[in-house]
Amino acid sequence: MNIPIYQIDAFTTQVFKGNQAAVCVLESWLDDATLQNIAAENNLAETAFIIKTKGGYDLRWFTPTLEIDLCGHATLASAYVIFKFLEPKLSHVVFSSMSGKLFVSLEESGRLAMDFPARTPTQLPIPAQAENAFGVAPKEVWASDDLMMVFETEEQVLNLTPNMSAISTFTDYFALIATAKGDKVDFVSRFFAPNAGIPEDPVTGRAHCTLVPYWAEQLNKTKLEAKQLSKRTGHLYCEDKGQRVAIAGYAKLFLKGEIHL
Repeated sequence: MNIPIYQIDAFTTQVFKGNQAAVCVLESWLDDATLQNIAAENNLAETAFIIKTKGGYDLRWFTPTLEIDLCGHATLASAYVIFKFLEPKLSHVVFSSMSGKLFVSLEESGRLAMDFPARTPTQLPIPAQAENAFGVAPKEVWASDDLMMVFETEEQVLNLTPNMSAISTFTDYFALIATAKGDKVDFVSRFFAPNAGIPEDPVTGRAHCTLVPYWAEQLNKTKLEAKQLSKRTGHLYCEDKGQRVAIAGYAKLFLKGEIHL
């Protein structure tokens, strides 16, 4: 069996930047153990598996250690593969996923715009162990599916030194988001999910399902520009739509080939 595979750098206009995702095109679902082994072999933050259906594509995402319910950059990468290689006449695609229907449109500029469910966070008391995660106490803590720590400045977020052992103790949440108001963009962030095999994710679409509702309210605006402050960096163009969020960015092909099983 030969499986087409593409590796895409998402949320960037340059290779070696943004977030790497593998996209595997299947004709039918393989067993879960094989999908997980492929993702572990790829050893990227996420591997996406897509299958053509009558109404669009089925989509699943795996980290090197587990299947997850929502991934932004691998969805962006999957749409890029469809628009660029599989169905170049399309400009809109619908994915069926564990998080329901996800929509991606190709804009005239070449930017891809995703329509995702919002995950509006709820404020929590600052946990006693919060400072242990980064060595700096956040000014606020909020939670959705992820735990979000809000800091005073962009410089603080950039210079955080994550303690993965401490971050791993927040087992009620998939990941920990660090964020602050941006200096040249509306807000910045970093994202850590060591319990999912992702110590620090370079650019994280799913995090912005939580970040966008929060910052839209804080800044009193619906259209927001964001930057993720990982070593690879990434830029996201977002809009708060109430129950949904728009998350847009560019993507670049790094490689294409075949998996031989």
